[in-house]
Amino acid sequence: MTLRFKKVHPDAVLPSYAHPSDAGMDLRSVDDLTLAPGQRALVHTGLVMLLPPLYEAQVRPRSGLALKNGVTVLNTPGTIDSGYRGEVGVILINLGQAAFDVRKGDKIAQMVIAPVTQPNIEETDV
Repeated sequence: MTLRFKKVHPDAVLPSYAHPSDAGMDLRSVDDLTLAPGQRALVHTGLVMLLPPLYEAQVRPRSGLALKNGVTVLNTPGTIDSGYRGEVGVILINLGQAAFDVRKGDKIAQMVIAPVTQPNIEETDV
């Protein structure tokens, strides 16, 4: 399988795996912003993903950001359907006690690609 991305921002970085056997690839920010405690924001990646049919992308938190700073992905896992052709964004929230700076190029989340199963739906009285 080949996963294709279009860069829609000059600072966009293609996702990558930190280690050959990792399940999640790192997503990076193209934004500079500060999240105050309790604040949430959509952080842009500058990427449009061309996900094949019957696959989904799951956006998940980075454990290091959560443990060290209390920063996590708000709607985890966030699902990106194969038909979505907008920019990939990550909703981060700062649950920590101090402000958290996000800078261009920072790893902000991880993304896992998974197959989709669509069962037939039937009504039953049992």
